[in-house]
Amino acid sequence: MWGSNGQVIRRLSLCLCAISLAVSGWGAESVNLESLLKEMTDLEALTAMPNPAYTCKQFSSYDRKSTDPAVLTDENWFANGDYAQHLRVETRDGAEEWVLADMDGPGAVVRFWSANPNDAGICRIYLDGAEKPAIEMPMTDLMGGETFPFVKPIAHTLSRGWNSYLPIPYAKHCKITASKKGFYYQVNYRTYAPGTTVQTFSLNAADSLRDLVNQTAKSLAEPLTAARMPQKDLNEFKYSQTVAPDGRIELASLTGPAAIYSLTVKVGEAKDMAKALRGCLFEIVFDDQKQPAVVAPLGDFFGTAPGINSFQSLPCGVEADGTLVAHWVMPFEKNAVVRVTNHSGAPVRVEGKVVSAKRAWTPETLYFHAGWRQQLDIPTIPRQDWNYVTVEGGKGRFVGDMLHVANPVVAWWGEGDEKIYVDGEKFPSHFGTGTEDYYGYAWSDSTPFTHAYHNQPRCDGPQNYGQICVSRYHIMDNIPFTKSFKFDMEIWHWKDCKVSLAETSFWYADASAQGNLKAPEAKDLVVKDLPEKMKVKGAIEGETLHQVEVGGGKVETQTGAVGDWSSFAQLWWQNGKPGQALTLGFPVEKAGKYEVLAVFTKANDYGIAQLEVNGKAAGQPMDFYNETVMATPPQSLGTFDLKEGENLLKVTLTGKNPKAIDKYMVGLDYLLLKSEK
Repeated sequence: MWGSNGQVIRRLSLCLCAISLAVSGWGAESVNLESLLKEMTDLEALTAMPNPAYTCKQFSSYDRKSTDPAVLTDENWFANGDYAQHLRVETRDGAEEWVLADMDGPGAVVRFWSANPNDAGICRIYLDGAEKPAIEMPMTDLMGGETFPFVKPIAHTLSRGWNSYLPIPYAKHCKITASKKGFYYQVNYRTYAPGTTVQTFSLNAADSLRDLVNQTAKSLAEPLTAARMPQKDLNEFKYSQTVAPDGRIELASLTGPAAIYSLTVKVGEAKDMAKALRGCLFEIVFDDQKQPAVVAPLGDFFGTAPGINSFQSLPCGVEADGTLVAHWVMPFEKNAVVRVTNHSGAPVRVEGKVVSAKRAWTPETLYFHAGWRQQLDIPTIPRQDWNYVTVEGGKGRFVGDMLHVANPVVAWWGEGDEKIYVDGEKFPSHFGTGTEDYYGYAWSDSTPFTHAYHNQPRCDGPQNYGQICVSRYHIMDNIPFTKSFKFDMEIWHWKDCKVSLAETSFWYADASAQGNLKAPEAKDLVVKDLPEKMKVKGAIEGETLHQVEVGGGKVETQTGAVGDWSSFAQLWWQNGKPGQALTLGFPVEKAGKYEVLAVFTKANDYGIAQLEVNGKAAGQPMDFYNETVMATPPQSLGTFDLKEGENLLKVTLTGKNPKAIDKYMVGLDYLLLKSEK
């Protein structure tokens, strides 16, 4: 018995208070820089809803003309002026500051990206309403990886994209400003449940954690060795089998309650490795569920497509010898079956191991999911939002994705913005500035890179032509949802063409949540073939011509601006001035009378030029102005008597179109000679 009525009331009050504290998050452990640094390599924490609870959203410089998803135009939903956008302008000590992000706490900044922080000037981060910023430094210092505590690879520059993943916690409020405005940015941040205790960031606190900051940086620099494994009750199941065409094998059958902590697969030599990795379907079924929670092509699940592309991230990677590695933590209550079905048309040898450990299953535990979809030959016009994944009817966390692009031209395929809707939002709480920005690089840079959280292990080139593989793993910036999650990416290509996309999404969710990514059929497990570099038959490529005399400026080979260039390249004359001339030598095998045709480039910074062939004027001066970059149809320069050996094409700048920028450029794709018999 509880005793007197007063005791009952007091104990009832204490119980109600305890319930209130638990619901509000007050009873949870304090969030601080130390706890957040430890989260940066903690994959185990993703297996349940966050405690204390938080949401994850984004501020960015997306084009503010994008207001209505029903108005599918470049003037509204697909507007592309994604820079120099901000919340407002404030004045401090007589100087203007552009406000990039403004959020109430308790919370934490967990990612900060820019394409051109050198144009942002000084970044100031004000915490908890303080007049003096907690952080005040050039934005390049904040993201460049050379200034403590923003050290590599916590902060880093990869393929021209600047990133900082240093957590910046705040108890009440955060405001981020820049002293200049003409730049691109994204800020990803958490907002914790009301009442959560958060210790606000300070540089002094960071300095006191110098050893932990440096240890975290070291772990992120070698991410495949950073995953935390249980110290006891490990079960290592090794396998080595050949999967026959149309055959299925079990790699492991496990008993719970437990969790998978590591998966490795080494595919034996294959006649076509890309076909083998795409054609073998990798599946994991948890707790006798009707549908596998993991269902994706073998290579795509491990973050590589097409074929073997070496990279290292925290949850997965491909080692130098081609071994596929995954460290996602995958809990289950009763059982788990890991299997591979071979739809590649040829035998595939696989060997490796599945490492699991005993692990308690609780009502809060979430299942790991991976799903895949591919669509071939998607028209890039009209523009559209292409769905990565939609999950409905339950709670969970979105934790990453990998995108494989088959781009048939050199023009940039990834101008599109991510749009992420959480729990029924009508307007996305993540609205990005470009596909490459979402993946942490910038300016459509084709340089491969690898990092604990984001990668571009493959980009064939030249420029953005060919097979491209990019990934981003949301560890600190994972996105919790309580009833629904939807991720769309704009298909926004510079070229009117057809592009092929294959995407793998990763998320955790409870048993009631249902994703829209269904198991692919065998016919879907293909790699899109792309044409070889297309050279016009008989073309004398401009970039191969002998530069006899350059009267000013500079001449070089340019690739990538126009997808229709023969051999994907042109001769590019820059920085010339009116009156200056460029003389080029072109070869002729046999003397005779020929019509000379030429394909040029037009753009808004190109000039007007008079052309001559062997000293004879080729018609009237040609105006190379156009509002956008384009290759011309073949232009007839006239019919000329050409000698065997080298003949001369002279280009003399005469001026520019009134609408053109004062750069006076000239671009020559190729010459084509037609014999007059």
